[in-house]
Amino acid sequence: MIKIAIILGSTRPNRNGEAVAKWVYEVAKKRSDAEFELVDIKDFNLPLLDEPVPPSMGQYSKSHTKTWAAKIDTFDAYVFVTPEYNHGTSGALKNAIDFLFAEWSNKAAGFVSYGGASGARAVEQLRLNLAEVQMATVRNQVLLSMYTDFENFSVFKPDPRKETSVNDMLGQLIAWGGALRTLRKTSAKNQ
Repeated sequence: MIKIAIILGSTRPNRNGEAVAKWVYEVAKKRSDAEFELVDIKDFNLPLLDEPVPPSMGQYSKSHTKTWAAKIDTFDAYVFVTPEYNHGTSGALKNAIDFLFAEWSNKAAGFVSYGGASGARAVEQLRLNLAEVQMATVRNQVLLSMYTDFENFSVFKPDPRKETSVNDMLGQLIAWGGALRTLRKTSAKNQ
C-alpha cells in the first residue's frame, strides 16, 4: 500500500488551512487503498532556505533539513493543501519544497486549495514548481471558495459535494503514486 502525506502548506496564525487539511485527512482515512498521514510544515520550523549547496546535490548540512528530508522521503505521493496569497501559494510551502530534491522526485502530487478564487492560481504556480523537482501532478484537484465553503471567510463548512472531488483526486493520486513507486524501484535496480 502506498503512503500519502497530506501537507498543510500554511504556517499563518489562525490559518484556515488547518481545518481544510484535517477535513481532507478525515475523508482520506475512509479509504482502504492507501495510508495517509497529516504533515504540518509548521512543525518543522524551517527557516528561509539556508542550505549552502543546491538541494539537487543531496548534501544537506542543517539538522532541520535532514529532519524534513527524512519525513518527506517516507511517502510515495503528496496532497498539498495550499492557500492562495497574492495569486500564488504560501511562501512557507514554496520554501519547504525548495529545501529538498531527491525526496520529491518521481512521486505524484495532488492539490486541495482555498481562497477568493478557490486557490486555482496557487495550484497553477505549484504545478510549475513541482515539475522542476520531477514530480508528476494529477489533473483532478479540489477547489474551495472562501465565499461558499467558509462561513464569514473563517469557519470551514465545505459543500458536501466537495468530498467527491477529494475522492476523485485521491483516486488519481493513488494510481499515479503506485505507478511511480514501481518506476523508482526499477530505476534503483538499474543504478
